[in-house]
Amino acid sequence: MSSSSNSSPSSVGKLVVLMVSAFMDMVGLLMILPLLPYYATRLGASGLIVGLLVSSFAVVQLLTAPLWGRFSDHYGRRPALIVGMTSAALGYVIFAFADTLWLLFLSRLVHGAGGGTVSVIQAYVTDAMPPKERAKGLGWLSAATNAGVALGPLLGAVALRWGPQGPGLFAAGLCVINIGFAWKFLTESRDMKEAAAARAKPRVPGRSRDAVLRVATHPKDAASRMIWIYAIALGAFQGLTAILALFLAARFGVTEKTIGFFFAYIGVISVVTRAGVLGWAVDKYGEVKLVRFGSALLALGIGLMPFIYPIADPQALAATIGLSPRFLSLLPFVPLALAVALMPLGTAFTFPCVTALLSRIVPSTERGLYMGVQQTFGGISRVVFPVLFGFLFDRVMAAPFLVSAALVAATLLLGRGMESYDKKD
Repeated sequence: MSSSSNSSPSSVGKLVVLMVSAFMDMVGLLMILPLLPYYATRLGASGLIVGLLVSSFAVVQLLTAPLWGRFSDHYGRRPALIVGMTSAALGYVIFAFADTLWLLFLSRLVHGAGGGTVSVIQAYVTDAMPPKERAKGLGWLSAATNAGVALGPLLGAVALRWGPQGPGLFAAGLCVINIGFAWKFLTESRDMKEAAAARAKPRVPGRSRDAVLRVATHPKDAASRMIWIYAIALGAFQGLTAILALFLAARFGVTEKTIGFFFAYIGVISVVTRAGVLGWAVDKYGEVKLVRFGSALLALGIGLMPFIYPIADPQALAATIGLSPRFLSLLPFVPLALAVALMPLGTAFTFPCVTALLSRIVPSTERGLYMGVQQTFGGISRVVFPVLFGFLFDRVMAAPFLVSAALVAATLLLGRGMESYDKKD
């Protein structure tokens, strides 16, 4: 069934505006993220410190996600999103002038304070779209953000021409423009009568805490299983993103001027998959099968990475077999490109479908809360995995990839018997 047959023009319009806003937000973030390991290592950071820098964003996001979810349930999605963008702009300005590691940490913490609104963005989509169309809506939103993933690193490389402050200030300027755009065009998706009723009810202390504990202590519950699959896959992907630049620099000689091409490549694959393939695949196979397929692709791509090496002496080999040394030096990038491609392919199928399934399982009155809980567990993963992988990378370069692949493969066991969730509206 096509989205046009189920989605009203107003819901599609809301989604388009949110997609533009999310795209601009991601452009700014990805101007900074690929450069962060290079900036940090110039200031004396090890792999572990780089992991801590990436995790510091997630620590604050972890603490704020349920609060933002509940705030948006009570007062609306739009004000929460605008505040989050403002926090991001301040973080970029601090990043631009950071000349010590503690200032880099501060920039990540300030940005992370608004990063908890990821759950609000997801709740906005599930508010605006009919149940059967939510995976597609989340996929289109992901396509927009991954277009930002594709463009951001390239703009970051261009902004380096204005000095080390260039990327941070450019990202901050984009964020200010985005705030103005959202203020003018982003309409409220929340049913404000329902929100008013929620505010009128006596606040139940510890609802967010109880929901988090429920997921932790009842992993066989439907909602818990969706959240665990999301958290493990997200942590594995984000953890490897934190050390990807270090891995590529150590093994393939990739620099801060060329790392942007790898992130752009990942972003392009994500955009094409989510915008051009995901909707058709959901209609044909359903969300449950796509979650499993995506997890398998992600585990395979991650597991292949440490087994790909450059040719040690292309000149000598070229003389032996009669091929161009340049051709031989580029040859290992073919399997590397294939392995890297499996990662965004896997996440493109996994994350939107898991979130759409979760939105069906929980009632609308608690959707923002549980989207926040999902981001809390995702935040825990984003804290733990980069630190763990940075620690492992400093000791055995292949270890983060092997551990990550094993954990993602294990989520296939969590997905057993999910077919009944696909039938809920």
